[in-house]
Amino acid sequence: MRVSVSWLREYVDLPADLPTGDLEQALVDLGIEVESVVDLAGSVTGQLVVGEVREIEELTGFKKPIRFCRVDVGDANGTGEPQEIVCGARNFAVGDRVVVILPGGVLPGGFAIGARKTYGHNSAGMICSAKELGLGDDHSGIIVLGPDVTAKPGDDARPVVGLDDVVLDLEITPDRGYALSLRGLARELSHAFEVPLRDPALVPAPKGTETPAYPVEVRDTVGCDRFTARLVRGVDPGAPTPSWMAQRLVTAGIRSISLPVDITNYVMLELGQPMHAFDADRIAGPLVVRRAEAGEKLTTLDGVNRVLTADDMVICDDTGPISLAAVMGGETSEVVTGTTTNVLFEAAHWDPAMVGRTARRHKLFSEAAKRWERGVDPAVALVAVERAVGLLTEHGGGTPSAEILDIDHVRPRTPISLPADLPTRRVGVEYPPARVVALLERVGCTVAQGSDRLSEDPGAVGVASGVGTTLSVTPPTWRPDLTDPADLVEEVVRLDGYDKVPSVLPTAPPGNGLTLGQRRRRAVAGSLAERGYVAVLAHPFVSPELADQLGLPADDPRRPAVRLANPLSEEEPLLRTTLLGPLLGILKRNLGRGLRDLALYEIGAVFHPRVGAGSPPAMGVDRRPTDEEFAAADAVVPAQPVHVAAVLAGDIDPAGWWGAGRPAGWADAIEAARDVLDAAGIPDERVEVRAAEYAPWHPGRCAELLVDGTVVGHAGELHPVVVAALELPRRTCAMELNLDALPASPVTPAPTVSGFPPALIDVALVVDESVPAEQVRRALEAGAGELLEDVRLFDVYSSAQLGEGRRSLAYKLTFRAPDRTLTGEEALAARDAAVAVAAERLGATLRGA
Repeated sequence: MRVSVSWLREYVDLPADLPTGDLEQALVDLGIEVESVVDLAGSVTGQLVVGEVREIEELTGFKKPIRFCRVDVGDANGTGEPQEIVCGARNFAVGDRVVVILPGGVLPGGFAIGARKTYGHNSAGMICSAKELGLGDDHSGIIVLGPDVTAKPGDDARPVVGLDDVVLDLEITPDRGYALSLRGLARELSHAFEVPLRDPALVPAPKGTETPAYPVEVRDTVGCDRFTARLVRGVDPGAPTPSWMAQRLVTAGIRSISLPVDITNYVMLELGQPMHAFDADRIAGPLVVRRAEAGEKLTTLDGVNRVLTADDMVICDDTGPISLAAVMGGETSEVVTGTTTNVLFEAAHWDPAMVGRTARRHKLFSEAAKRWERGVDPAVALVAVERAVGLLTEHGGGTPSAEILDIDHVRPRTPISLPADLPTRRVGVEYPPARVVALLERVGCTVAQGSDRLSEDPGAVGVASGVGTTLSVTPPTWRPDLTDPADLVEEVVRLDGYDKVPSVLPTAPPGNGLTLGQRRRRAVAGSLAERGYVAVLAHPFVSPELADQLGLPADDPRRPAVRLANPLSEEEPLLRTTLLGPLLGILKRNLGRGLRDLALYEIGAVFHPRVGAGSPPAMGVDRRPTDEEFAAADAVVPAQPVHVAAVLAGDIDPAGWWGAGRPAGWADAIEAARDVLDAAGIPDERVEVRAAEYAPWHPGRCAELLVDGTVVGHAGELHPVVVAALELPRRTCAMELNLDALPASPVTPAPTVSGFPPALIDVALVVDESVPAEQVRRALEAGAGELLEDVRLFDVYSSAQLGEGRRSLAYKLTFRAPDRTLTGEEALAARDAAVAVAAERLGATLRGA
């Protein structure tokens, strides 16, 4: 929010000689982030003067309209002759007074102005826009001074446009919506400098009348709990906005449009109450405030035709919606300069959550919506209407109606119970109860003990110590963020001064080191990274269509998903039940950016809803929840097991001068899964790999991995239909394991290293094609006994000689004894024992036997 200090001084008596640094520090101490404090007096150097346009010559033959102007700048140019200036703006005419910077001047940003020949004419100087002077973001046209400006050509333009002022650019946090107004900022500064505040909302305003200013029906008193309006008839349709008002709007970054519209924006900045001005003659019938019907359409003031949903609030007449409530008005009832003579001012109070969702749904973040979703004072609506009516009749004429509409369903604020010693206990700084009361009343709270208002006398009984004293605090209407005792404690600390709170580092308790889960996740991540996989971090949000794209069966437990109440994107409102969806999305995005050989992995939680669990119990912040409350909450929270997933596409071994590369295949995904289990501390003899059919994998190239007989994950090549649906390369492979399903691994003793030589024996076994190689390996291990150190498959062979449906699997067996050199007879005996078990279990025969 941008605001000028001169405007603030109308409501708070800031010291006359207040340095800008002290002003900035005061705002920071109050918890308001200051982006910049700009003294505009020094932002433009050189001669910046008022000019009056004498002649305009339209230049043709160029890509854009160009004007050659002669501007009277008085004696500022030293000759008294009109200044010749080439300008591209078209929002001014002969006789208008404008702002001119003469050669030698420098605009904000170091833009030096000189005299040069352009478009075939000499141009000496520039006619300035608000953006060029650093007064705002409007660059659509130059500044045209209003008729109320008394400065003559050649006079210094700085006081006229506000360049003799100081402008604050503030970043207001979402919980401090009241500070998005001059009223709120002035109140904060009055606290900082302990000076009087002139609250512009504390002025008398007429009450609502029995006869409304205009017939209005509010059908949803939750979405709109207050609606006020008043009509002004006979307004001068051509009345200009006074220059002082336009200047303040431009400084705040709001473009001046027309007098009635500018007044609504001015009141919004002044009081924090967004308003809307309707052309009463363009409204057909009574107004109805209701929820929109799904599919209704409305063309808003920005010219966009919007399709509404049932969650939007609208203001309607007999023709349908004419305003997207609290966000933006509609074209059909807008005030039109030069034609509108009867203006209906509306100021309402809308549900902040509804406004926030509507603004995000329609991507329409107006200044009004920004304030509504942060909270607006419901008590100021009538004051705002009266202020707008007064400004319009003063500068545009007209007669206000005697009838005033006020539909009020606002609920009174609920008092908050605050132990008087809570700020002291929470912060560690002594806050006498009388000081707590004084600070809360400065904020605007009403503080009482029981039914009596507390004395500010520190010696009052029950207040001096604060022990056992409970304060009943009713927050002011403009502070919707004050809802809990902790909020009140924060206000006490903030107003008393954060600098008075000592910085004391707590003593770190002794730790127990990393948990098993933490060690396991780090080991798995390190193992995959060492094998060339790149870690990614995906958003856990997915679309409802993902389950169909992955080909999940109707009864698959991964189909039910948790739906977010307030998703970042309406297209992805669900929490993931598998890591593969978001991970494959990242794979696709990288492929689209030119990468071809990819190996990615992620370790993260998936979310499985607890069907029929109900709602969690309400838990406050005034105490630690009980074990029963924790258990009840845990019973509702979705199950969140930690998974690890990896995806591969392209070559896993790169091609080069040494030869062709090797594309990643299903075996690589299975090997990645085995590496994960090994890194997790699961011994190989407890792991089983077998063929499976499980979406989204190819039914003939999918393996399930079991630990101690329990399935913990799957790996292999993705189904071609899934690959096509997600627009991925052919043969894309993936694996996913549930790390939380892995049993705790015992401490593994260090292996005994033998210094004796190994005995290497190759064995080729012929088995049916349906027999997995993993089962053959396990049979060999079982039969070889303790002398077997390693067994590795190195060849797979099939031919007509072996027989139909038969294949040969060749394994390299490594035998070694820890205490001696093995004899040939011992090694052969161990081999024969291994082959015998394979023959018994799987019907294997030695190839060539």
